Amino acid sequence: MNNNRKKTPSGQQAGQQVREQAITRLAKVLNGAPFIPFNEAIISDSRDRALANKLITTALRRHGHINYIFEQQLKKGMPARSANFESILRIALAELLFMPKQADHSSIFLAVEIAKKNNKTRHLAKLVNGVLRTAQREAEKYKDLPNHLLFPKWLIEKWQKSYGAKVIEDFAQALLEGAPLDLVLRNENEKLISELNGQKIFNDVIRIYQRDKAVDKMVGYDEGSWWVQDVAASLPARLMQLKKSASVLDMCVAPGGKLAQLLKQDYQVTGLDIDKERLKRVEDNLERLKYSAKLEVSDARTYSPKTLFDGILLDAPCSATGTFRRHPELIWQRKQHDIKQRVKLQRELIANAIKCLKPNGVLIFITCSLEIEEGEQQASWISKTYKEVVELPIKKEEITDFSHFISKNGYLRTLPIAKIAGNISGSMDGFFVARFRRV
Repeated sequence: MNNNRKKTPSGQQAGQQVREQAITRLAKVLNGAPFIPFNEAIISDSRDRALANKLITTALRRHGHINYIFEQQLKKGMPARSANFESILRIALAELLFMPKQADHSSIFLAVEIAKKNNKTRHLAKLVNGVLRTAQREAEKYKDLPNHLLFPKWLIEKWQKSYGAKVIEDFAQALLEGAPLDLVLRNENEKLISELNGQKIFNDVIRIYQRDKAVDKMVGYDEGSWWVQDVAASLPARLMQLKKSASVLDMCVAPGGKLAQLLKQDYQVTGLDIDKERLKRVEDNLERLKYSAKLEVSDARTYSPKTLFDGILLDAPCSATGTFRRHPELIWQRKQHDIKQRVKLQRELIANAIKCLKPNGVLIFITCSLEIEEGEQQASWISKTYKEVVELPIKKEEITDFSHFISKNGYLRTLPIAKIAGNISGSMDGFFVARFRRV
């Protein structure tokens, strides 16, 4: 091993610090935290920042494949009380096997150096080296692992039962490709689309396939010309179909994309969120977009308005498994028993939403989950439980480009599959949408 490598002014090996930052953040994700990409305030150098985020996202997308490598090489399992040992290996394996532009020997050398630096992993440095050297020798085998390993068995069984055997390959392709950046335009602007190098994919939604700037540095951001929203997430608010100036309640408003769409349709909107900090971010984004809404900190399960609403949009908290392209950590953080708890919460929210709705008012129920317990079964439960509401089927002409995602019951079920419509490349998030009218 070459010890005459270039060092930084701090005495570290070149490239070591950025990998340490990636390892530390990945360790938090492995302990259940969401992955929040590094921003300019934390890693100022754009190349280092891009590398750190790429290392983590690759490790998360390949989590299942790396699990398999661990099973093959760590016969005694993961060493106990070993600090960041697991995340050191995951970052190094992601770089070594799945980031072909990176240098093999550098990946191994830096991982070993980082292990040596910590008292709790120093004794495991030889094991780090051994695992990575073996992975290097067997790289062709590990680079060609089957895609079903990318998902937990219990999710595979559920998804195949719901969507067919072939769907796992489609989901795996979407997972590994990741999510392109979709923007909703505040106003039609062909010049802006060109400047953003975007492709119009549905009505006011454009897709950005390549960019070299952070979102808040892109053209039109400061002017409030657009907001970030996946094309699938942009569909539900279009289905309200109320008259202008109708009163609409967005029950779980954060992060605010659907709220912006409701305002764009000239509704009078009230947005609720139980979290004051999340609501502040929604407020800041509305200010940037030059929109205005009534925002309230409230528990949507018990919220009681003075006046009932013409429409209610309930984007209910859920397992969020439909967003795995942008949040790959969710695949492994979610457990089967979590879904039952979320179903219960959703039903409490649904019950109060119906109480807050005027006669003849419209309720749109949404989850970004692929689980039918949080989608189709919830819609069926609403119909059976509440005689004061009736299903209002979604019609194909309402979203023509995505009409193939509408079921015979009039529900909308988008899937994270690579081919979504027409000549659009890339996939979309998985959403469930059902619409009801109060009689």
